[in-house]
Amino acid sequence: MQRPDYRRLRSLFFRLDPETAHNLTLRLLALAARFSPTRRWMAHLFDCRDPRLKSEVFGMRFRNPVGIAAGYDKNAIVVRALAALGAGHVEVGTMTPLPQRGNARPRIFRLPGDGALINRMGFPNAGAAAAAPRLALLRAHPTAARLGVNIGKGRDTLLEDALSDYREMLRKLHPYADYLVVNLSSPNTPGLRGLQAPVALEGFLAGFMENRAKVCPRMPVLLKIAPDLSLEEVDDVLMAISNHSLSGVVATNTTLSREGLRGAAHAEAGGLSGAPMSARSTEIIRHIYRRTSGALPIIGVGGVDSAAAALEKIRAGAVLVQVYTGLVYNGPGLVRDINVGLLREMDTLGIESVTALVGSAA
Repeated sequence: MQRPDYRRLRSLFFRLDPETAHNLTLRLLALAARFSPTRRWMAHLFDCRDPRLKSEVFGMRFRNPVGIAAGYDKNAIVVRALAALGAGHVEVGTMTPLPQRGNARPRIFRLPGDGALINRMGFPNAGAAAAAPRLALLRAHPTAARLGVNIGKGRDTLLEDALSDYREMLRKLHPYADYLVVNLSSPNTPGLRGLQAPVALEGFLAGFMENRAKVCPRMPVLLKIAPDLSLEEVDDVLMAISNHSLSGVVATNTTLSREGLRGAAHAEAGGLSGAPMSARSTEIIRHIYRRTSGALPIIGVGGVDSAAAALEKIRAGAVLVQVYTGLVYNGPGLVRDINVGLLREMDTLGIESVTALVGSAA
C-alpha cells in the first residue's frame, strides 16, 4: 500500500494558523486511534520494525530510538496514534499541577524557508488531574511506545515555590510514566531558566530527588536543558546531575537565538525549534557525551528532520532522539524514514545494533 503524499496535505494545513492546524491534526489522530482497524492501517504504512533498532535505556527496552518530543501532545490525547505511527517513545506535556491557558495567541509562527518554528506557548495544558485518567488508561493498556511525562511549574507559582509544583507532579503522575522529565529550560515561562543556575539547580535537585527517593525511587528522572547555556554552564549542570544521581538529560529545549534566520517571523518572541538549532544541540550532546565518557544517557532534540540529522545526534552521543518541528514539515512518515535510514547506515557499516552508532563520532 502506497503512503499518502504529505505535501498536498501540508499545503492545506499551512493555510491555517499554526496552532489551529496543530489542534486539527491532534483531533484527527485521536479519532483515528479510537478504532483498531485504523491503528493497524497506520502501523502498516508507517511503522518500521526491526530488532536491530532496539536498545535498552534507563533499564527498559525501547523498540527504536525515534520518539516524539514534549510539546506535541501536551495532554496525552494521541499517544496511541503516535505509537501506531512507529514512535519508539512519546514524551507528553509539559504538564502543570493546575490547568492553564498559556500565553495569548498567536503564539506559534512558521518559518518555512528555515525549516523552523517559533513558539511562546507558555505551557498551555489541562492540568495533571485531567491528564491522569488518560495516562492511567495507557498504563492499563500500554502501547508499544515508551511513555515519558514532561513536568513544569505553573505560571503563577513563584520561582521560590517552584519545587512544590514539581513535587506535586511527581506524586500525581509517576504511576503512569516510564520516565519523567523535569523541564527547567522553557524560555516561555518567566524566570524558569533561572533555576538552571548552579546554586538554584543544586537546591532544586536536592529537594526533588529527595522526594523521588521517598515516592518512586526507581523512576528514571531526566533534566531538560537549554541550548543557550555556555559549555561551562553545561558543565555546572552536569555536576548537579551527577551530585543528585539523575538518570539522564534531554538536550535541548528551544533557543532564543535568531542567528541566520530568513523567515519574516524571525523577530517574534519565543523559543526557536527546527533545523537552525540542529548544530548547537548536537554540539551540546557531543560535549555532554565527552564530559561523561558516555555514562549519562542523552535524548537528543533539535532539528531532527531526517535520517541524516538523527544519525548526527546519535553519533555525537544521543541514545535516543526526538522529533517535533520535523513532523510539521515532513509529515507522519518522518519516524519511519529515520528508522529506515538508520538501518541502511547499519547495513553499510555491517553493524547489528543501533547502539553501536552511539558516540561513534564524539
